[in-house]
Formats: sequence, structure tokens, C-alpha cells
Amino acid sequence: MRDPRYDILFEPMAIGPVTAKNRFFQVPHCNGGGYRDPSAAAIMRGIKAEGGWGVIFTEQTEMHHTSEITPYIELRLWEDQDIPALRKMSERMKTHGGLAGIQLAYSGINGPNLYTKEVPLAPSALPIRTFTNDPVQARAMDRTDIKNLRRWFVNAAKRSKDAGFELICLYGAHGFGIFQHFLSRATNQRSDEYGGSLENRSRFAREVIADMRDAVGDSMGLTLRVSLDETIGNLGFSNAEVREFIEMNRDLPDLWDLAQGTWEDCSGPSRFKEEAAQEFLIKGIRELSSKPVVGVGRFTSPDVMAKMIRQGTLDFIGCARPSIADPFLPKKIEEGRIEDIRECIGCNICITGDMTMSISRCTQNPTFMEEWRKGWHPETMNDKGDSENVLVVGSGPAGLEAARALSLRGYDVAIAEARNEIGGRVARERLLPGLSAWGRVVDYRQYQISQRANVETYFDSALDAAQILEFGFENVCLATGSKWRADGVSRQHVVPMPIDAAMPVHTPDDIMAGKLPAGRVVVYDDDHYYMGGVLAELLAQKGRDVTLVTPSPYVSDWTRNTLEQEAIHVRLIESGVNIVLNRGVVAIHEGEVETNCTYTDRRERTGCDAVVMVASRVGDDAAYEALLACRAEWADAGIKSVKLIGDANAPGPIAWATYAGHRYARELDMPDIGDALPFRREVTELAVE
Repeated sequence: MRDPRYDILFEPMAIGPVTAKNRFFQVPHCNGGGYRDPSAAAIMRGIKAEGGWGVIFTEQTEMHHTSEITPYIELRLWEDQDIPALRKMSERMKTHGGLAGIQLAYSGINGPNLYTKEVPLAPSALPIRTFTNDPVQARAMDRTDIKNLRRWFVNAAKRSKDAGFELICLYGAHGFGIFQHFLSRATNQRSDEYGGSLENRSRFAREVIADMRDAVGDSMGLTLRVSLDETIGNLGFSNAEVREFIEMNRDLPDLWDLAQGTWEDCSGPSRFKEEAAQEFLIKGIRELSSKPVVGVGRFTSPDVMAKMIRQGTLDFIGCARPSIADPFLPKKIEEGRIEDIRECIGCNICITGDMTMSISRCTQNPTFMEEWRKGWHPETMNDKGDSENVLVVGSGPAGLEAARALSLRGYDVAIAEARNEIGGRVARERLLPGLSAWGRVVDYRQYQISQRANVETYFDSALDAAQILEFGFENVCLATGSKWRADGVSRQHVVPMPIDAAMPVHTPDDIMAGKLPAGRVVVYDDDHYYMGGVLAELLAQKGRDVTLVTPSPYVSDWTRNTLEQEAIHVRLIESGVNIVLNRGVVAIHEGEVETNCTYTDRRERTGCDAVVMVASRVGDDAAYEALLACRAEWADAGIKSVKLIGDANAPGPIAWATYAGHRYARELDMPDIGDALPFRREVTELAVE
């Protein structure tokens, strides 16, 4: 069944004393669950095992209480009582022959210790480096501290073995791990045997791995994750030094795990990073060591994966985000079902779960982190209920996912789309600069629906309540989307702002429909996600003189959670966009906008020829409200249920829409649970007094 071109991906590979069944390597990735939701995280990893991954790792696991990264929620292995939760995870990872790996992290200069209140320890005394610039400094470790830390790593290794893990990843990448802090001259300014030359800066890694090999190396593979390039100039750990370090310590770990410098560099969204973007940094490193190499690059194409192995660049295909979008990616390649892969779109919504200390989501895979909480399996739907058919009005991301999932349950589904193409907002947004990969949300679902005999799609079918009643479907799902407001209502303005009718005001819907403003354009962004920045970039590309005004201190503020805010700002500067931060728009006059300082309310006027209003959206719920008004007619029309979902119900990111569609499909015809919690959770056990 498997295409022989991909046979190379399924060859077993040794990692020290253990052997992976194939070359698919789920590198450590966060999920927003961590120590708070251990069962949810464990079952999620178990699904990866079922999906065929040869190696499956945890997220970073804090291995000692003197270095933790509160408020972020990762795993913890501080003491023996942490072992049972981690054992549950390792057991799930191994259910289908995968190797279970744990990533041990000592965050050092990245660990503010806001929970434990311990003084942070680092190679050199410097301020703590965190996303929130915590006003805390680390103390430089003395030789006793280093000796203690070596012992703590050994203790953590022994606990990892007791917890059932077969691999250990020592975290020294993305600027987050103590191993990188010793290796980099930016964070290691020591003058003793642990500082100065690269050989000295490598000493700590050599000592820890030697200690751990003596303790557990006969039964556990030891991997080291290091950055390919810190990208901070001569002071940082450069790609040239990485190569020198690996050649100098060629047999140090059992596997080299290589990832681009900062997390933002490594997990850059598709808007800024192509598949296999790190190839030029990793190429040739495999020749410097006899040990296998794993690398990442948002790999979604089996052809690219096989090429990486065949040309000798990598030994393992490292995936985090693609393994979230489709946990069954290896199995689908093995079974010759390439077209069924849910390709990662690189939107980084998954990362926002970690950044906001919440349960992660995936735009492509609505079941991510709901495997235990709600019992959702990414490849299997629950059985059909009592009714037979569903009318889905609207074919945006919510409607398409609802139709796909409903058809798998066995319902006859009709999709009524008002336009002459499916996809809703995604069909339009995928044409904006950098967002073409987002079209996979539609492409995947369109193909899956095309393979189902129980789904019919009708175009140019804008339906009102009377027409819906005439059709006689038992269930009606309204996924009619939303429209951008032109009146400024959002966060700064809770009521419409004063707007002179003489000034042209455009919405994102207008721009995506090809109605571009002329001349000098002010883009007012009170949405704070990607749309304002994308439209400013588009208009600049079209030759407009663009000024972006936002009440936030950051362009596209919320994209700090998707690791792209800095890249967006740089892109706009390079595009010639004038950026005005910490100012809102209080009124729009003929020929100018009136702005105010968000702190002092000091007013200024900026001349322009048009305004693009990126404020908020309003759900298109007219048909739904009309149906509610004639509820008495439902029974005669054969209607059992009417539900409003997705952006029509409450506008949000695309991931919210696909989740809403999937949830609707799962819950149709299911028993009413009343006021019960719609998901499972774990509650902290009270300590014995």
C-alpha cells in the first residue's frame, strides 16, 4: 500500500541502546496542559503512538524546583510524587511500539521562579530573560552550584527511567535551556574552566551527559537539543560554532536534536517560514558526527521528508506542529493515503495555548487536547443518532468541518453555499500576503467531502427562513459567517465613532473583494490579530502611502502569542508602512482622521484619503433569528433542531470556527447533559494535614 519512494522513512534507527521503529520523530512540544492537565496530555501523546510515530517526546519538563517558568504550564519532575503522572504518559506513548521520550529542562536564566521563590541560577549573573521582562536577576553559579546541578540531572534521569521513559532530551535550544546558556558567550561570561573557549563552554554538557550515561545510559538513549544559530551576531552561539561544537564532541549524545535559534525562528509561522526552512543551517552537520541527527522545519510533504533522509541531511524527521495537525501522518503515509493528511497550515494557534496558559487548539485538528477531555478521536467519530439528515447553511471553516464530521457519523448532509465557491472567509483570506497555506483548511475538507456519497453541495444558494422550512431537513446548522464592521465598534469604541460621510471607509471585506482605497490610507487596527498588519502590507505592495494606527503598544498585538509579532513589525517597516502605536482613532473627518494618545488623550490630526477599519465583526445571524421567530412551524416542516455556529454565533479565529463545526457534529442527537460540565478535568488533590 505504501509508495516505495517513502520506504526510507520507515527504516528502524538506533538511538544509543534503543531503536526507533521508523524515522518519524515527534520532537518536544508544549500543549497548554502540563502539570495541570496530565491525563489530557498523556492521552494526546498516546494518540500520536496510535498514529505511527516512532519517537514521541513530552514537552519541556522542569527537572528541579530551583528553575521553573511560572506562569507557563509545562511538566514537572521535582520529586518522586511527580512520577505517576509521567508514567501514565510514557505508557501511552509506548502502546503502539513508539519510543517514549522526556525532555528535561533547567531554564536557568529563563526561569524567574515566581512560584518557588528560589533565586535563579545561571552561568553568569544577568537579568532573567522572559517574554514578560520580569524584574529578576540570576546569580552566577559557583562550582558547588554546578556540582549540585549535575547531581540534580542524574536524579531527574533516574526518575525518568522509573517513570518508564526510554529517551531523555536535554534542552539547550531556543535560548531556553541551561546547556545553551553555557555554550553561548551571550549568557556565559565566566573566566573559569566553564567559560571562555568553546571547549570550556562545552564542559558542562560533557559532564552532565557523562554523569547520566553512568546512571542510565545502558538502557536509555540520551539526546541533546541545541540551537542551530542564535542569530544574535558574533556574541551568540553561531552556526559555525555549532558545527565546531558537534565536531569537537562528535560522540557526546546518542542523537543530535538541532533546532533554529529562538523559538520564534524555529517555529516561525508559514507567513514567514517555508517548509524545511532550516535546511541550509543543518546541511552538512550529519557528516561531523557518527550519531544520528533530527531536525525540524514544519514538514508536511512526504517527498520533502524522504529527500531530507535520502540526501543525508537528516536521519529523523522532526515534527511538532505537523504532528498536532495530524497525529496519524506517519500511518497515512504508510497506508498510501497521502491525500488524507491534514497538513499543518503554520498559523501557530497551537502555540497560543502555551503562551496564554490555556489548553491548546489546532486550526486543522479540532480534537487536539480534547482526546481525553471530551473523548474525541482525530480519526473516529461517534455513532449516528436518531435523525437522518442535516442542512448546513454556509461552507466556511465551521460549515465544512461540520459537514465532514457529520458525514463520517453517517448523516446525509446538504451544504447550501450563497457564493459560487466554498471556503467562506478562508477562500478570501488565503489570497492575502503570506496566508496561502491557510487554504489547506478548505482544501483538506473539500477533498474529504468529495469522497463522501452522503454529502451534496449547492452553490449560489442563499437561503432565507422560508426556504429552509420548505426543504424539510431534520436538523439545520447555520454557519453563515460574519462581516467586518465599518463603524469602529471594537475595544476602543463600544458605540460607533463619529465618521464624516465624505471620507471613504473600507473594511477588510471590501479589500478582499478587490475594492482598494486610493492615495494616502490610514489602517486603524483595533482587532490586534493578523488582519490589520496583513492589509497594511497588501496596500503598501499596491503602492499606497500607508499609516497603521493602533491603540496597542504593539502592531498586531495578539500575534505575540503566535510568535510572529516581531516579524510582522519588521515586514511592515520594510514595506514602507508608517506605524503609529499607542494611539486610537476618535473621529474620522473629511480628509483626515483624529487620533488620541491612549494614555493622555492628547489629540492629533493626520491627513489621509481613505480609512481601512479593522475593528470587530458582527455575526450574520439573520436567517437564524428568522427561524427562531417561526419556531411554531418547525414541527410541521420536520425540523427537530436549529443551531447557529462559528463566526455567525461569535466571530473568532479560524480555529474557533473549525472547533465549533466539529463540536456541532459530535453533539448532534446526543443526550442533553443539562448543567453538567461538557468535558473532563483533573482537580488538585488536597494534601493530608
